[in-house]
Amino acid sequence: MVTVTETLLARSSCRAFLPIPVERGLVEEILNLAARAPSGGNLQPWRVDAVAGEALDEIRRRTRDSLAANPKGETMELTIYPSPLPEPWRSRRFSSGEALYATLAIAREDKGARLAQFARNFDFFGAPTALFFSIPRLFDRPQWAHLGMFMQNVMLLAEERGLATCPQEAWAAVAGTVSAVLELPEDHLLYCGMAIGRPDPVHPVNALRTEREPVEGFTHFHGF
Repeated sequence: MVTVTETLLARSSCRAFLPIPVERGLVEEILNLAARAPSGGNLQPWRVDAVAGEALDEIRRRTRDSLAANPKGETMELTIYPSPLPEPWRSRRFSSGEALYATLAIAREDKGARLAQFARNFDFFGAPTALFFSIPRLFDRPQWAHLGMFMQNVMLLAEERGLATCPQEAWAAVAGTVSAVLELPEDHLLYCGMAIGRPDPVHPVNALRTEREPVEGFTHFHGF
């Protein structure tokens, strides 16, 4: 039996998927179990839009049109990273990016290839299914934490079932377009998208594993 620890260690952000459809029943099963995530007051503040087939093609098309008209993205309601990003977080982000491009043999000076790889976010890296996560605007940071725990459940449950995922905050750059296609209520704020599907086992980018800080780097023990 696969343990939670094994599933957690196996999970990574997949950036190359096989074009094999994910059955609706499997998506429903994952989301139904993921909803057991902790939620203060049992508010369950998340909304999920699961998209595949022609609906996903439409989002890809509309997103391409939006980015062609606005190469730097639309007006963003979310700040993904502070600017400037201070240390040690700046170095962690830089190292992660360099490791990603190294798996693809994309040189640092090859700006075109790097931009092309980033643009693959908006194709969901070829995944046949996408999940979009949103939350009512009235909620504050506690409920955003609940949304994050729900999303983590989704990713681990998908991994357990032989699927891979990639949570993508890049979709915040075209949140207006996506919200319009999905007909999100005006009182909802789109957080991110998530690619979900079967991973390409031979693509080099899927071998990437980013480093994590050791416990002593982020934990302060008291009274032990």
